[in-house]
Amino acid sequence: MRLEIIKKENIKMKKEIHPKNYRFVVFKDMSNDYSFLTKSTAETKETIVWEDGNEYPVIKLEISHMSHPFYTGKVKLVDTAGRVDKFRTRYQKFTDK
Repeated sequence: MRLEIIKKENIKMKKEIHPKNYRFVVFKDMSNDYSFLTKSTAETKETIVWEDGNEYPVIKLEISHMSHPFYTGKVKLVDTAGRVDKFRTRYQKFTDK
């Protein structure tokens, strides 16, 4: 197997493939009401008034770095729409044996 070394100056980015509609968007973690403002191309119809008084599109998240157990070090059970209860009742017959 032969490895070729590619010189950095020979690598060229492709033109006209990157999105042009970057704009500021608020991402809101619904499990703990944490929000952050960043640029994105994600589409949404909802808006929110940010701390600076301006209105921005908002993307609602189930989990973010502020609520994910890997980053927080805490195990927190986030039950959305009773999914955990549905799972437990469905598989209760296997745990009773």
